[in-house]
Amino acid sequence: MVCARTASAPLLAAALVAALAVACSLVSGAYAAAEQEAAGAGGNDLRLRQPPITRGLSFDFYKRSCPMAESIVRDFVRDAVRKDVGLAAGLLRLHFHNCFIQGCGRARVMHACRAATGPGEQRAPPNLTLRPSAFKAINDIRDRLERECRGAVVSCSDILTLAARDSVVATGGPEYRVPLGRHDSPRFATPQDVLSGLPATTSAVPSLLDVFHNHSLHLDATDLVALPGGHTVGLGHCVSFEVEFPQAVDPTMSPDFLGRLKRTCPAKGTDARTRDVRTPDVFDNKYYVNLVNREGFFVSDQDLFTNEATRPIVERFARSQRYFFNQFGVSMVKMGQIRVLTGDQGQVRRNCSARNPGSADGNLGLQWSSLVQTVVDAAAESLGF
Repeated sequence: MVCARTASAPLLAAALVAALAVACSLVSGAYAAAEQEAAGAGGNDLRLRQPPITRGLSFDFYKRSCPMAESIVRDFVRDAVRKDVGLAAGLLRLHFHNCFIQGCGRARVMHACRAATGPGEQRAPPNLTLRPSAFKAINDIRDRLERECRGAVVSCSDILTLAARDSVVATGGPEYRVPLGRHDSPRFATPQDVLSGLPATTSAVPSLLDVFHNHSLHLDATDLVALPGGHTVGLGHCVSFEVEFPQAVDPTMSPDFLGRLKRTCPAKGTDARTRDVRTPDVFDNKYYVNLVNREGFFVSDQDLFTNEATRPIVERFARSQRYFFNQFGVSMVKMGQIRVLTGDQGQVRRNCSARNPGSADGNLGLQWSSLVQTVVDAAAESLGF
């Protein structure tokens, strides 16, 4: 009996060690799985969280007609942003405005913002807050694609979608896949379209959510918080304070931060001031860190943290850049599908600043151009992009 007990002791010890190893492995695996879930499916891989794709769009839409389309846009944006990092914010803002004024497949904003002529054009906030270099970049990409693909194959709406994504990547942000196949509309935005499409910088979360839901049933509170993360490489303009100050300023703003803004913004003017005071030229999660520190630029920024419904999302983005990156990509894909035109709808523009000759709709865009310009002037800072 003694010998039997002595012989079994090593076996028992080995069994205990093996059991402990299995237990540790299970705990480690569970922890890793929980960490991956908290980070938003892990890394920058969005395949597990890809939102539904609108019929007519696909990830390989130009596989046969223009297989180099994405690489051409990516290389152009990368080189251009190296020379002018501010272009990244300009392209992002164009994409946001294009989507929120009647849909991402329309490319209306580009014409509306360039159509007006006359002495007032240089004073128009869109021309002061929307970068002319961004408009030029889209048309330059359009020309390059037309040469490489032997004709007008890639739509301006898809070019803008790709350029916005590649601007994020070029400044250190996440790389995410975007479905393509949008067509451009022969119509342009009316003043009513502009006013109904863009909320004001004084808007609080409930009003912002109403605007989001009016545009798409798929956009929710998480998207509302994630999309303004593009402000991390954006600029605010003092013209907003001139027009709306102090109404546009959140009453909970840090007194020190408010004092700095008042000192740096002239009494009248359009000087640009960074929305991200920490890393203005890098796409990161510092926009949300700023909100937690009550350094949001406008009410529409800071209320994301003040409001109880969206505060936990802001705090989570501020804690985890990886989680924000993953959600930003998902939200951009969702936004990029707002009322798109596909199939036999719309057209592929040969010039991104004008509809094709012979398009239907008469001179609607031209006869409205001056009025549209005036309305956009007042709404240019609406989303702050």
